[in-house]
Amino acid sequence: MTTRRWLREGRSDLASDRILDAAAQVFVRQGVARTSMADVAREAGCSRATLYRYFDDRPALRTAFVHRETRKLAAEVAAEIAAVEDETERVVEAIMLCVSKVRARPTLHAWFATDNVGITRDLIASSAVIEGVVAAFLGRSGDPEEAEWMVRTVVSLAVLPGADADSERSMVRRFVAPALASWSGDRGLRSQLS
Repeated sequence: MTTRRWLREGRSDLASDRILDAAAQVFVRQGVARTSMADVAREAGCSRATLYRYFDDRPALRTAFVHRETRKLAAEVAAEIAAVEDETERVVEAIMLCVSKVRARPTLHAWFATDNVGITRDLIASSAVIEGVVAAFLGRSGDPEEAEWMVRTVVSLAVLPGADADSERSMVRRFVAPALASWSGDRGLRSQLS
């Protein structure tokens, strides 16, 4: 496919989505750390110049990918936990669903491979990513530290799985959910997660 044809096929949002879809495939094949802008351009069927029109550099591409996938994941999780009444159980279910979905999707799971963890750590440390997680996962802007603990829990379980899903759920229920529920205080965690 020529670059000229590629440019005519879609608008800006479609083009950036196409690039991010291509990046996802390369991340799975080569790993996040080893994926270059040239690899992504080749996979997307565009020139590197076109790619740089949408993303300034690799960190910008990675951040855009993580933000997009976080929004998708958060929307799915929010829909699935909508009927859970108990505030503590909503936190447990939200975290466990995120972990399960990350593990089930090669395009997300690739970020937690040993050679990619440093990149994931740097993205998680970025306030922009945490703010995105607060907005997407909790459905509101809120306390960044609260969101950071939820993200750190998901990342921890994705990088260092427990013995099995039941033991992970038990640890989240026993140690993480009560801390987040008490952190929320009078605001009520249920209203934050809906």
